Amino acid sequence: MIKDEQQAPVARRASVSDYLAPQARALKPSGIRRFFDLVSGRKDIITLGVGEPDFVTPWHVRDACVASLEMGKTQYTSNAGMPELRDAIASYLSGRFQVNYNASDEILVTIGGSEAIDLALRALIAPGDEILIPEPCYISYSPITSLTGGIAVGVETFAEDAFKLRAQSLQAAITPRSKVLILCYPSNPTGGVMTYEDWLPIAKVVEDNDLIVISDEIYAELSYGQKHVSFAAMPGMKDRTILVSGFSKAFAMTGWRMGYACGHPDLISAMLRIHQYTVMCAPIMGQVAALEALTNGIEEMERMIESYNQRRRLVVKGFREIGLECHEPQGAFYAFPSIKSTGLSSEEFAERLLNEANVAAVPGNVFGLGGEGHLRCSYATSVAQLTEAIERIGKFVHGIKVAGS
Repeated sequence: MIKDEQQAPVARRASVSDYLAPQARALKPSGIRRFFDLVSGRKDIITLGVGEPDFVTPWHVRDACVASLEMGKTQYTSNAGMPELRDAIASYLSGRFQVNYNASDEILVTIGGSEAIDLALRALIAPGDEILIPEPCYISYSPITSLTGGIAVGVETFAEDAFKLRAQSLQAAITPRSKVLILCYPSNPTGGVMTYEDWLPIAKVVEDNDLIVISDEIYAELSYGQKHVSFAAMPGMKDRTILVSGFSKAFAMTGWRMGYACGHPDLISAMLRIHQYTVMCAPIMGQVAALEALTNGIEEMERMIESYNQRRRLVVKGFREIGLECHEPQGAFYAFPSIKSTGLSSEEFAERLLNEANVAAVPGNVFGLGGEGHLRCSYATSVAQLTEAIERIGKFVHGIKVAGS
């Protein structure tokens, strides 16, 4: 009998972390969360950092959820979401933004806009594909791209141009490996917006270079002085665009984690298959609440938007009066003032502001190209808090300039 050859000993990993996939090991912690760990447990802090409405979800929305629970509605829904919710989303998008989707096969209800973005990227990206991302931008796009094996390519936008994406900059970043363009307008963190005229040359670049677009429009309703223009509504762009949105910002429903994606049936079908195997469906309680918000919550939403608009004007005026340049944000609920005149980096300014003035804001460098030298300040907090924060920041900036003179 021939004896089995002796097997070589198994190479042992030095630590548990060695079991991790390379892309997981390389993933950096959120720059926002890392900074706000410094805030935890501290008193008398005014926080201008978290991108969350200070409003509570309206009573009737909460009541609708409670009533559904009392009636025993605790089951799975269709993987794509409740048909009546998808119908309501289709009607809402058509009436408000003039973009039309078939509720049965072009709309997918997701766990927040974040899942929709993740599903879209996973459905589209093959290893080595390049994803074009206008920056400064929401911090999750690049890490999710890396997890899928794609390559994030930043396209810088500038304060002097109101942080608009320009066709020349986009075209310059395109290579034969470019596949997807991610858009976020109104912008987090800059508050920049794009008009119909702004979108026209971008749409031509998209068409000429055969790109697919993921348009994150979570702040669409929060547009001031002009109506939001969805990229999906541009001529010829609907079938090239996955529109992502949700209920977190405009409807004050962050904790409900309700979002949706809309697009060509082939794209939504692929995203749905991934969704089926990962989360099955969005929670029915949240879907009931979202349906109530769309059906009966528009008036409250409009009141919240008007309140943000008043705060927006207060904050921009305040920053300018204390000597910080600040472009006027036309959307979302963030101001993005320049702190370059202080001579400090974004990280230095934010940490000193926290330690010396008890005001927490996010250093602009965490948002990518063009973010250094800026500070993201959310004005989704009370007028009293905003007024006090501006006063503290003013004293802090004055102290820096006196010390440096």
